[in-house]
Amino acid sequence: MIGIWGIRIFMSAIGLVLAAPLLVIAGVAVNEGRVLYFPPRGFNLQWFADILRDDGWSGALLNSVSIALLSATLAVSIALPLAYFLWRWRVRYAAALYTLGTAPFVLPPVISALGFLAFWATVGFYGDFVTVVISHAIFFVTLPMVTITLGFQSIDRGLVEAAATMGATPGQIFRSVIFPLVRPYIVSGFAFAFVLSLNEYIVAYMVAGFTVETLPIKIFNSLRYGYTPVMAAVAVVFVAVALLVFGLVARFGNLPRLLGALQGQDR
Repeated sequence: MIGIWGIRIFMSAIGLVLAAPLLVIAGVAVNEGRVLYFPPRGFNLQWFADILRDDGWSGALLNSVSIALLSATLAVSIALPLAYFLWRWRVRYAAALYTLGTAPFVLPPVISALGFLAFWATVGFYGDFVTVVISHAIFFVTLPMVTITLGFQSIDRGLVEAAATMGATPGQIFRSVIFPLVRPYIVSGFAFAFVLSLNEYIVAYMVAGFTVETLPIKIFNSLRYGYTPVMAAVAVVFVAVALLVFGLVARFGNLPRLLGALQGQDR
Protein backbone atom coordinates (compact mmCIF):
# COMPACT_ATOMS: atom_id res chain seq x y z
CA MET A 1 0.00 0.00 0.00
CA ILE A 2 1.11 3.55 -0.64
CA GLY A 3 2.19 5.23 2.58
CA ILE A 4 1.26 8.68 3.76
CA TRP A 5 4.50 10.11 2.36
CA GLY A 6 3.77 8.63 -1.03
CA ILE A 7 0.37 10.30 -1.04
CA ARG A 8 1.91 13.62 0.01
CA ILE A 9 4.54 13.42 -2.71
CA PHE A 10 1.90 12.57 -5.31
CA MET A 11 -0.38 15.43 -4.25
CA SER A 12 2.57 17.83 -4.15
CA ALA A 13 3.50 16.83 -7.70
CA ILE A 14 -0.08 17.41 -8.86
CA GLY A 15 -0.10 20.81 -7.14
CA LEU A 16 3.20 21.75 -8.76
CA VAL A 17 1.93 20.82 -12.22
CA LEU A 18 -1.21 22.89 -11.70
CA ALA A 19 0.72 25.86 -10.29
CA ALA A 20 3.51 25.82 -12.91
CA PRO A 21 1.66 27.98 -15.50
CA LEU A 22 0.78 30.51 -12.79
CA LEU A 23 4.41 30.67 -11.65
CA VAL A 24 5.55 31.27 -15.23
CA ILE A 25 2.99 34.05 -15.74
CA ALA A 26 3.94 35.67 -12.42
CA GLY A 27 7.62 35.54 -13.39
CA VAL A 28 6.96 37.06 -16.81
CA ALA A 29 4.94 39.89 -15.20
CA VAL A 30 7.97 41.21 -13.27
CA ASN A 31 10.52 41.40 -16.09
CA GLU A 32 12.49 44.61 -16.04
CA GLY A 33 12.36 45.03 -19.80
CA ARG A 34 9.36 45.08 -22.09
CA VAL A 35 9.80 41.44 -23.00
CA LEU A 36 8.30 38.10 -22.02
CA TYR A 37 11.23 36.21 -20.51
CA PHE A 38 11.17 33.37 -18.04
CA PRO A 39 13.04 33.19 -15.77
CA PRO A 40 12.55 36.96 -15.49
CA ARG A 41 15.43 39.27 -16.34
CA GLY A 42 15.51 41.84 -13.57
CA PHE A 43 12.60 42.82 -11.38
CA ASN A 44 10.05 45.52 -12.07
CA LEU A 45 6.47 46.03 -10.88
CA GLN A 46 5.72 48.91 -13.23
CA TRP A 47 3.64 46.66 -15.46
CA PHE A 48 1.05 46.30 -12.72
CA ALA A 49 0.94 50.09 -12.37
CA ASP A 50 0.51 50.40 -16.15
CA ILE A 51 -2.85 48.67 -15.85
CA LEU A 52 -4.11 51.80 -14.06
CA ARG A 53 -1.89 54.41 -15.76
CA ASP A 54 -2.66 53.45 -19.35
CA ASP A 55 -6.07 54.68 -20.48
CA GLY A 56 -6.64 51.61 -22.64
CA TRP A 57 -5.98 49.13 -19.86
CA SER A 58 -7.75 51.16 -17.16
CA GLY A 59 -10.82 51.58 -19.38
CA ALA A 60 -10.91 47.86 -20.08
CA LEU A 61 -10.55 47.18 -16.34
CA LEU A 62 -13.46 49.50 -15.56
CA ASN A 63 -15.60 47.84 -18.20
CA SER A 64 -14.79 44.35 -16.91
CA VAL A 65 -15.51 45.19 -13.27
CA SER A 66 -18.72 47.07 -14.12
CA ILE A 67 -20.01 44.27 -16.34
CA ALA A 68 -19.10 41.61 -13.77
CA LEU A 69 -20.84 43.45 -10.91
CA LEU A 70 -23.97 44.26 -12.89
CA SER A 71 -24.28 40.86 -14.56
CA ALA A 72 -23.71 38.98 -11.29
CA THR A 73 -26.36 41.13 -9.59
CA LEU A 74 -28.81 40.52 -12.43
CA ALA A 75 -28.07 36.78 -12.43
CA VAL A 76 -28.82 36.57 -8.70
CA SER A 77 -31.98 38.66 -9.22
CA ILE A 78 -33.17 36.09 -11.76
CA ALA A 79 -32.07 32.99 -9.88
CA LEU A 80 -33.39 33.91 -6.42
CA PRO A 81 -37.12 34.24 -7.20
CA LEU A 82 -36.98 31.27 -9.58
CA ALA A 83 -35.29 29.02 -7.01
CA TYR A 84 -37.67 30.22 -4.29
CA PHE A 85 -40.71 29.51 -6.49
CA LEU A 86 -39.51 25.99 -7.28
CA TRP A 87 -38.77 25.27 -3.59
CA ARG A 88 -41.90 26.87 -2.19
CA TRP A 89 -44.55 25.49 -4.52
CA ARG A 90 -43.04 22.22 -5.81
CA VAL A 91 -44.80 22.42 -9.17
CA ARG A 92 -44.78 19.46 -11.53
CA TYR A 93 -42.79 21.33 -14.14
CA ALA A 94 -40.10 22.30 -11.61
CA ALA A 95 -37.51 20.08 -13.28
CA ALA A 96 -38.15 21.74 -16.64
CA LEU A 97 -37.78 25.23 -15.15
CA TYR A 98 -34.60 24.25 -13.34
CA THR A 99 -33.16 22.78 -16.53
CA LEU A 100 -34.05 26.00 -18.36
CA GLY A 101 -32.21 27.98 -15.70
CA THR A 102 -29.07 25.87 -15.98
CA ALA A 103 -29.08 25.36 -19.75
CA PRO A 104 -27.11 28.48 -20.83
CA PHE A 105 -24.02 27.44 -18.85
CA VAL A 106 -24.31 23.77 -19.76
CA LEU A 107 -24.17 24.46 -23.49
CA PRO A 108 -20.76 25.09 -25.10
CA PRO A 109 -19.95 28.82 -24.75
CA VAL A 110 -19.64 29.35 -28.49
CA ILE A 111 -23.19 28.06 -29.05
CA SER A 112 -24.62 30.39 -26.41
CA ALA A 113 -22.52 33.24 -27.78
CA LEU A 114 -23.83 32.67 -31.32
CA GLY A 115 -27.38 32.66 -29.97
CA PHE A 116 -26.78 35.98 -28.21
CA LEU A 117 -25.17 37.40 -31.35
CA ALA A 118 -28.14 36.46 -33.54
CA PHE A 119 -30.64 37.85 -31.04
CA TRP A 120 -28.95 41.20 -30.38
CA ALA A 121 -28.21 41.73 -34.08
CA THR A 122 -31.87 41.07 -34.88
CA VAL A 123 -33.28 43.50 -32.29
CA GLY A 124 -30.67 46.14 -33.14
CA PHE A 125 -28.72 46.33 -29.88
CA TYR A 126 -25.52 44.65 -30.99
CA GLY A 127 -22.41 46.29 -29.53
CA ASP A 128 -24.06 48.00 -26.55
CA PHE A 129 -22.70 47.84 -23.02
CA VAL A 130 -26.03 46.62 -21.68
CA THR A 131 -26.08 43.69 -24.12
CA VAL A 132 -22.88 42.34 -22.58
CA VAL A 133 -24.35 42.71 -19.07
CA ILE A 134 -27.58 40.92 -19.96
CA SER A 135 -25.79 38.20 -21.95
CA HIS A 136 -23.36 37.52 -19.10
CA ALA A 137 -26.22 37.47 -16.60
CA ILE A 138 -28.14 34.89 -18.65
CA PHE A 139 -25.02 32.85 -19.36
CA PHE A 140 -23.91 32.72 -15.73
CA VAL A 141 -27.35 32.53 -14.07
CA THR A 142 -26.70 28.81 -13.66
CA LEU A 143 -24.16 29.44 -10.88
CA PRO A 144 -26.43 31.34 -8.46
CA MET A 145 -29.31 29.12 -9.57
CA VAL A 146 -27.47 26.01 -8.38
CA THR A 147 -26.10 27.47 -5.13
CA ILE A 148 -29.37 29.17 -4.14
CA THR A 149 -31.33 26.00 -4.90
CA LEU A 150 -28.97 24.10 -2.61
CA GLY A 151 -29.59 26.75 0.02
CA PHE A 152 -33.35 26.35 -0.14
CA GLN A 153 -33.04 22.56 -0.04
CA SER A 154 -31.04 22.82 3.18
CA ILE A 155 -33.84 24.72 4.98
CA ASP A 156 -35.91 22.78 7.49
CA ARG A 157 -39.50 23.36 6.43
CA GLY A 158 -40.51 22.93 10.05
CA LEU A 159 -39.04 26.37 10.75
CA VAL A 160 -41.29 27.90 8.11
CA GLU A 161 -44.33 26.10 9.46
CA ALA A 162 -43.49 27.18 13.01
CA ALA A 163 -43.20 30.83 11.92
CA ALA A 164 -46.55 30.60 10.13
CA THR A 165 -48.13 29.04 13.21
CA MET A 166 -46.90 32.00 15.26
CA GLY A 167 -48.79 34.35 12.93
CA ALA A 168 -45.96 35.56 10.69
CA THR A 169 -46.96 36.70 7.21
CA PRO A 170 -45.26 35.18 4.12
CA GLY A 171 -43.19 38.35 3.75
CA GLN A 172 -42.08 38.22 7.38
CA ILE A 173 -41.22 34.53 7.07
CA PHE A 174 -39.07 35.21 4.04
CA ARG A 175 -37.26 38.16 5.62
CA SER A 176 -36.70 36.72 9.09
CA VAL A 177 -36.43 32.96 8.50
CA ILE A 178 -35.74 32.03 4.89
CA PHE A 179 -33.47 34.83 3.67
CA PRO A 180 -30.92 34.65 6.54
CA LEU A 181 -30.56 30.90 5.96
CA VAL A 182 -30.10 31.17 2.20
CA ARG A 183 -27.97 34.36 2.24
CA PRO A 184 -24.57 32.54 2.21
CA TYR A 185 -25.67 30.66 -0.89
CA ILE A 186 -26.72 33.93 -2.55
CA VAL A 187 -23.34 35.48 -1.78
CA SER A 188 -21.47 32.46 -3.11
CA GLY A 189 -23.54 32.42 -6.31
CA PHE A 190 -22.84 36.12 -6.80
CA ALA A 191 -19.11 35.54 -6.22
CA PHE A 192 -18.92 32.70 -8.73
CA ALA A 193 -20.82 34.69 -11.39
CA PHE A 194 -18.67 37.78 -10.74
CA VAL A 195 -15.33 36.00 -11.13
CA LEU A 196 -16.32 34.09 -14.26
CA SER A 197 -17.85 37.18 -15.85
CA LEU A 198 -14.64 39.07 -15.15
CA ASN A 199 -12.67 36.46 -17.11
CA GLU A 200 -15.19 35.70 -19.88
CA TYR A 201 -14.18 36.42 -23.47
CA ILE A 202 -16.26 34.55 -26.05
CA VAL A 203 -19.72 35.89 -25.17
CA ALA A 204 -18.47 39.46 -24.65
CA TYR A 205 -16.66 39.43 -27.99
CA MET A 206 -19.60 37.94 -29.91
CA VAL A 207 -22.22 40.40 -28.58
CA ALA A 208 -20.10 43.56 -28.59
CA GLY A 209 -17.05 42.99 -30.75
CA PHE A 210 -14.48 45.67 -30.06
CA THR A 211 -17.00 48.38 -29.15
CA VAL A 212 -17.03 47.31 -25.49
CA GLU A 213 -13.47 46.35 -24.63
CA THR A 214 -13.14 44.21 -21.52
CA LEU A 215 -9.79 43.06 -20.14
CA PRO A 216 -9.85 39.67 -21.89
CA ILE A 217 -10.73 41.38 -25.19
CA LYS A 218 -8.04 43.99 -24.56
CA ILE A 219 -5.46 41.24 -24.10
CA PHE A 220 -6.36 39.62 -27.42
CA ASN A 221 -6.39 43.00 -29.16
CA SER A 222 -2.94 43.80 -27.77
CA LEU A 223 -1.53 40.54 -29.12
CA ARG A 224 -1.68 42.06 -32.60
CA TYR A 225 0.95 44.61 -31.62
CA GLY A 226 3.33 42.38 -29.68
CA TYR A 227 3.74 40.78 -26.30
CA THR A 228 4.29 42.86 -23.19
CA PRO A 229 4.48 41.98 -19.47
CA VAL A 230 1.29 44.02 -18.95
CA MET A 231 -0.70 41.07 -20.30
CA ALA A 232 0.93 38.78 -17.76
CA ALA A 233 0.28 41.35 -15.02
CA VAL A 234 -3.43 41.36 -15.94
CA ALA A 235 -3.47 37.56 -15.75
CA VAL A 236 -1.88 37.71 -12.28
CA VAL A 237 -4.55 40.22 -11.20
CA PHE A 238 -7.27 37.88 -12.49
CA VAL A 239 -5.87 34.99 -10.48
CA ALA A 240 -5.46 37.16 -7.37
CA VAL A 241 -9.06 38.37 -7.58
CA ALA A 242 -10.34 34.80 -8.00
CA LEU A 243 -8.28 33.58 -5.04
CA LEU A 244 -9.47 36.49 -2.91
CA VAL A 245 -13.15 36.05 -3.73
CA PHE A 246 -13.19 32.27 -3.36
CA GLY A 247 -11.00 32.52 -0.27
CA LEU A 248 -13.54 34.83 1.35
CA VAL A 249 -16.35 32.45 0.40
CA ALA A 250 -14.43 29.56 1.94
CA ARG A 251 -13.52 31.60 5.03
CA PHE A 252 -16.96 32.93 5.88
CA GLY A 253 -19.07 30.13 4.45
CA ASN A 254 -19.12 26.35 4.42
CA LEU A 255 -17.63 25.83 0.96
CA PRO A 256 -18.35 22.06 0.69
CA ARG A 257 -21.97 22.72 1.64
CA LEU A 258 -22.21 25.64 -0.79
CA LEU A 259 -20.97 23.34 -3.55
CA GLY A 260 -23.48 20.67 -2.60
CA ALA A 261 -21.02 18.14 -1.22
CA LEU A 262 -22.93 17.74 2.04
CA GLN A 263 -26.45 17.65 0.67
CA GLY A 264 -26.67 13.89 1.00
CA GLN A 265 -25.69 14.08 4.67
CA ASP A 266 -28.34 16.74 5.37
CA ARG A 267 -31.01 14.37 4.27
